[in-house]
Amino acid sequence: MDTRSKILREDGPWPDFARPLAVATGYFDVLRAGHARELQEARNAAGAAALLVIVLERDAELLPLRARAELVAALRAVDYVVCEIEVEQVRPDYVVSLEEGDELRLRDLRERAAGQAGGLSHFSAGGPSGSAANK
Repeated sequence: MDTRSKILREDGPWPDFARPLAVATGYFDVLRAGHARELQEARNAAGAAALLVIVLERDAELLPLRARAELVAALRAVDYVVCEIEVEQVRPDYVVSLEEGDELRLRDLRERAAGQAGGLSHFSAGGPSGSAANK
């Protein structure tokens, strides 16, 4: 399946979501393995038949909103992705918010990058200086 087909338009039309429906919100500006685990855990905790992820706008983003939506849509646990809607629009049975953790991890990433010459170009797949970035 083309993951872009999992991305819904904000103004619809939307599918008839299978119930129970779990919704996860976040910035996903630095998509990491921890997101995949957190989204699967949210789906499992809700006993969800479907998982919708709402990708939120943020100031000073690293990646454009559409790019973040495509990355999240590629995760196996995710059935649908939509950008910038109010959670109440889809009447979820279960909601998990990942924004605070996303903000903390992005702030940490920027602080570590500022301490290294050349900034983000020194980051490897394992995180800054080879350390685990999935805390």
